[in-house]
Amino acid sequence: MELAEKDKTILLVDDEEDIRDVLGMSLMDLGYQVYTAENGQQALASFAAMNPAIVLTDIKMPVMDGIEVLRRVKAENAETEVIMITGHGDMDLAIKSLKHQASDFITKPINVDALEIALKRTEERILIRQKLKEYTENLETLIREKSELQNHLASLGLMIGSISHGIKGLLTGLDGGMYILEAGIKRQASAQIGDGLGTVKLMVERIRKLVLDILYYAKRRELQRESVDAHQFAREVAQAIEPKIKAQGIEFICRLNEAAGCCEIDTGYIHAALSNIFENAIDACNKREPPTGARITFRLDADSRQTIFAVQDNGIGMDDDTKEMLFTCFFSSKGRGGTGLGLFVAHRIVEQHGGAITVNSSPGKGSVFTIHIPRKAPAL
Repeated sequence: MELAEKDKTILLVDDEEDIRDVLGMSLMDLGYQVYTAENGQQALASFAAMNPAIVLTDIKMPVMDGIEVLRRVKAENAETEVIMITGHGDMDLAIKSLKHQASDFITKPINVDALEIALKRTEERILIRQKLKEYTENLETLIREKSELQNHLASLGLMIGSISHGIKGLLTGLDGGMYILEAGIKRQASAQIGDGLGTVKLMVERIRKLVLDILYYAKRRELQRESVDAHQFAREVAQAIEPKIKAQGIEFICRLNEAAGCCEIDTGYIHAALSNIFENAIDACNKREPPTGARITFRLDADSRQTIFAVQDNGIGMDDDTKEMLFTCFFSSKGRGGTGLGLFVAHRIVEQHGGAITVNSSPGKGSVFTIHIPRKAPAL
């Protein structure tokens, strides 16, 4: 392994021009790019501009001595290698320089072979440091990947458990509907047949929704945006959800602004997000006490930048802890009756559109989910 070109740079600092010239040529013959400075202050200015990998400096110089140059260079970049040049009578200064983390020192008159040996040792220090850095980065990457894998496995386990409970409940409901349907057919009881068929249809619809949520969670596709009339789109969503709401004995009110204009959305995804929010509202209304007087209101509005959808219910509402966890994957306040995917998926769909969902709710006073989506697709 050889030094990179950026590490083959040396700043040579000496107050004697002849030494700078002779050493400079020797260093260039050894393959280094050489910068020179005639005193400590000039050296520090050059160091700040060039950031060389190695500094070769005389110890005794006017203006600023080599020990001070060493100290300041190390304060600026602790990884810079500094080799000191010293006279025969300056051994105490050479030892002092080592205490300030000088890489090595050579004595005057400078022997080229001794200089080359000192540089080889310095290069080895640089290479070892680079290898350690690479090993550390690789280790950090492995640790991060292992942590991500553990998180994925934990998430997968949680998802399987959550979905298993959800599917078990749906299959139980489907079995119940089929039992009622079969009993009605045997007795030729039209009312019982209607009840059983209604239950089967409801369970099939819930299974279909669960599968779509799982597919979205597993692999989020690119949005298929199109410019649509927001009022017309909201009407279609309302028409799709209205029979289900009214079948639960819940009043459904639509307040859709006909002048909401157009918006660029993936209609299938936004429809799915709103459906999940409506499901949450229906569940909240079914749990209210007294059960009579339940109401869900669907609103559409817009301003110059955003299309705004709002779903309001007068159901049981939520406390602060529930609101904080509301859009967390697999969190469900329905116990085994929910998978915790619906609102998480809705939140991700809206975020993918560059929008946001806000929730205003308190226990016993219902909830309002408000979706803000940019009318124009954000520029890539």
